[in-house]
Amino acid sequence: MIRTQKVVHKNDFYHIRKVDVDFGRFNKSYYISEHGERVGIVVSKGDDILLVRQYRFLLDDLSWEIPGGGVHERESPKQAAIRECREETGIVCHNPVPMMRFHQGLDAVHNLTHVFYATEFTETADKKNDPKESVAHHWLPIDQCIEMIVTGKIADSFSIASLLGFRTLSLNHVSSNN
Repeated sequence: MIRTQKVVHKNDFYHIRKVDVDFGRFNKSYYISEHGERVGIVVSKGDDILLVRQYRFLLDDLSWEIPGGGVHERESPKQAAIRECREETGIVCHNPVPMMRFHQGLDAVHNLTHVFYATEFTETADKKNDPKESVAHHWLPIDQCIEMIVTGKIADSFSIASLLGFRTLSLNHVSSNN
């Protein structure tokens, strides 16, 4: 039974709640980081996948990731995925397909994540890199993306789960067509 809960930190991007729970024989405190719903999109062009380069403080370096971010108020996850891809790359996705939903953590992080994939898109010429969004984007072969996961060059769980999910989906689609 939850005994108490209160917000102990809040800013424009997330808040942290402390929740004290009574399990009968023992008590436990949880600090839950709430980031709201998140989205990502795997964009493929043949065998190539769109990745962005973004600065990440904990790495103190640029990270390889799929485009993604938060869902704004009164915005559907699908609309958010299209918006995030355009903001980070200048590429406008058409007809994104839901691929999977997952929670990045089940104990201390609360943010349902929706992942889409798109094979239809328009590359716009009006992209001005906003370093708050991304510094560059690149098309890389899916096999190279998987190798980058194995070697640690793609290190965030969000991109790893999404790329492995897309790879599995692609392999299942190919094997069902044979």
